[in-house]
Amino acid sequence: MRRRVVVTGLGAITPVGNDVATTWQSLLGGVSGGGLITKFDASTFKVKFACEVKGFDPLLYMERKEAKRADLFTQYALAASVEAMRDAGLEKGGFVAEDCGVIVGSGIGGLATMEEQHSALIAAGNRRISPFFVPMFIADIAAGVVSMRFGAKGPNFATMSACSTSAHAIGESFRTIVYGDADLMIAGGSEAAVLPMAIGGFGNMTALSERNDSPSTASRPFDATRDGFVLGEGAGIVVLEELEHARRRGAHIYGEVIGYGATGDAYHLTGQPDAHEGLQRSMRKAMKDGGLAPTDVDYINAHGTSTPLNDPNETKAIKTVFGDHAYQLSVSSTKSATGHMLGAAGSVEFIACALAIRDSMIPPTINYTTPDPECDLDVTPNTPRAREVNVAVSNSSGFGGHNVSLALRRWHE
Repeated sequence: MRRRVVVTGLGAITPVGNDVATTWQSLLGGVSGGGLITKFDASTFKVKFACEVKGFDPLLYMERKEAKRADLFTQYALAASVEAMRDAGLEKGGFVAEDCGVIVGSGIGGLATMEEQHSALIAAGNRRISPFFVPMFIADIAAGVVSMRFGAKGPNFATMSACSTSAHAIGESFRTIVYGDADLMIAGGSEAAVLPMAIGGFGNMTALSERNDSPSTASRPFDATRDGFVLGEGAGIVVLEELEHARRRGAHIYGEVIGYGATGDAYHLTGQPDAHEGLQRSMRKAMKDGGLAPTDVDYINAHGTSTPLNDPNETKAIKTVFGDHAYQLSVSSTKSATGHMLGAAGSVEFIACALAIRDSMIPPTINYTTPDPECDLDVTPNTPRAREVNVAVSNSSGFGGHNVSLALRRWHE
């Protein structure tokens, strides 16, 4: 019999809240994380806004010396992990170290450290490069730091698949437990890329919205007037446990992970095939893995980037996979509020699915004003909706053609 995997802890640092409760309240309340950039002078940039994390204090989670030696993406990852482990009742231990693993990824890693140290190199030569540059920059270091905090000695690595990064982390953690290589996994992703190189790079490739006059409404997935995504930042971490491990300690269970589908487009560096055939296959794989029929699914947290290409393609993919039931689904994109958190997006959206199941509430797609006939599903415009959610699917896609779908079911014996 296949080992069952449940979600027992949630942690998040997002542009709309520095914990899960505030983030969820903001998502249901239609709060936008968009605003003019404060982290650097963006006055000469084509795009001058983003969804920044606000008021974050790393010293709530780590010592000052440790914080100085950690890039912001690692600080975010550790903060969200502390919340998730505290939520699971495991912050102070209560597990076998060798049976607890960590898979925490980042789409970019320590970009702030790279920018800072490259400036030091150019200004003063190679002797000015910090000896901490490498361990601050590399994307796997967040997983290492999290494992050291909690003494987790099981499987430990980082996923790195652009905007599918943290969805892959959760999926691979799920499989790790199913295969018996761990009983407990800390999984998710982190990103801190509201920086000149990222804003400039994404802006120059015309991927970002250019609504500098209205940052709070610029992320508008599925809307006919969408013009690009809004860069976000933060972290999302979940605690996954083998069912009997969770039962033995009386853990609270948010839901059961029942399906994981991962595919590649093999098509284009940044584009997607029509009707996003790769995403169709990831959804089908997740449902097959979970023994689900299309009619079993109630809610899809869409990749929903607010780009001209993704949203109609994802709509076509959902309609192709779900047939007539596609019009009975509730769909939404929480990127409308958080912006696109890149390597942290999938895990934060998986958390939204867990809370939608818990509270029987669909978080809305905000900033929706003008229907697009190519995006004709029920995208839960602007206002949350009460609906019992027994099965939710979270979709993620990334540059390079990476697709992940995760299926989460309401917990029952």
